[in-house]
Amino acid sequence: MEDINALDEIHKGACMGVDALSIVMDKVKDENLKQELEKEEKNYKRIAKKIESIYPKYNEGEPHKTGAMNKVMTWSDIEMKTFNDDSNSKIAELLLNGVNMGIIEGRRILNKKEINEEVSKIVSEYVTMQEQSVDILKGYL
Repeated sequence: MEDINALDEIHKGACMGVDALSIVMDKVKDENLKQELEKEEKNYKRIAKKIESIYPKYNEGEPHKTGAMNKVMTWSDIEMKTFNDDSNSKIAELLLNGVNMGIIEGRRILNKKEINEEVSKIVSEYVTMQEQSVDILKGYL
């Protein structure tokens, strides 16, 4: 059961990352930042695909994704917060808030130690990717 919950949570986080990045990408004017965000988007998609490929071992159906309402809320939140300020610093700040939530959730899952090694590896990869993202985004604050 913990394996399924872990996979669902990390998959949801990866999908939210892709959603948020696709929304902010149009606002980014700095080519270096845009390239970094494109790399991050690929990383989120890669992790989501890994989860989708192993999920049937643990559960019927598909892993949880972000719902339409959540996507709309993410979009409106980003639009509101960047209405007057779409600078690199503001975009980095918004993304850092989401990334930090992902790190916290991932660390909570890993600290439970009730998940098997295959799932733990994916969660660790997700957390490591997000921690690297923090380092990159801090440079744009």
